[in-house]
Amino acid sequence: MEKIFENKVAIVTGGSFGIGRASAIAFAQRGAKVVVADWMEDKETVDAIKKSGGEAMFVKCDVSKSADVTSLVDKTIEKYGRLDYALNNAGIEGVSANTIDCTEENWDKTIGVNLKGVWLCMKYEIPQMLKSGKGAIVNIASIAGLVGFPTLPAYVATKHGVVGLTKTAALEFAKQNIRVNAVCPGAIKTPMLDRFTGKKKEAEQQFANMEPIGRLGLPEEVAEAVMWLCSDASSFVTGDAMAVDGAWIAQ
Repeated sequence: MEKIFENKVAIVTGGSFGIGRASAIAFAQRGAKVVVADWMEDKETVDAIKKSGGEAMFVKCDVSKSADVTSLVDKTIEKYGRLDYALNNAGIEGVSANTIDCTEENWDKTIGVNLKGVWLCMKYEIPQMLKSGKGAIVNIASIAGLVGFPTLPAYVATKHGVVGLTKTAALEFAKQNIRVNAVCPGAIKTPMLDRFTGKKKEAEQQFANMEPIGRLGLPEEVAEAVMWLCSDASSFVTGDAMAVDGAWIAQ
């Protein structure tokens, strides 16, 4: 694989599982040094990268906490001296309940991780990219950031918020050569989907049946979209919310 990110540095939040893990590995395959961040102490992603000859480190980080995010970026600079790319992927689905039954605790926690977390990450990532004169950020939203889903009011609100925040940051820093885009995955085979389905084949098939393409997406397919958005091949793309969803929202 061509080393298009050689001598570059990428942060991936929520990098221990699913889309985050697939994207961290994809960055490394293309030559980037990768900082894998997650709230759980998990080094499987880092180990996989190192076994393949790549370079990576793990930083424990709760993206809803300013001190953790500051530490994440500081450790990245201390270790590698720069920051070129960021995938702000950390997110939770929260507890399913309709709008009037959603608890304040669930609302605050979901907003804190999914929306405040993306804002905090960009708040501290962008100044480092400005020092390099160039950078690319991808925020993971969801098709739930483009359309509504019953019984997930907090999650849907955060993902719509991520899309709006992405567009705002893209406008603010377009002239400084910092590109900011969002990816909006559909039903992807990840631990989050496993929690929705309880790992039951029938429930999983129901999600697959909702996809016009006729199957679930794979984390690696989302990762490929992330790689393109970070690469120079997408140099004229910023402020976009790209659906990677098997035509779900085209219906």
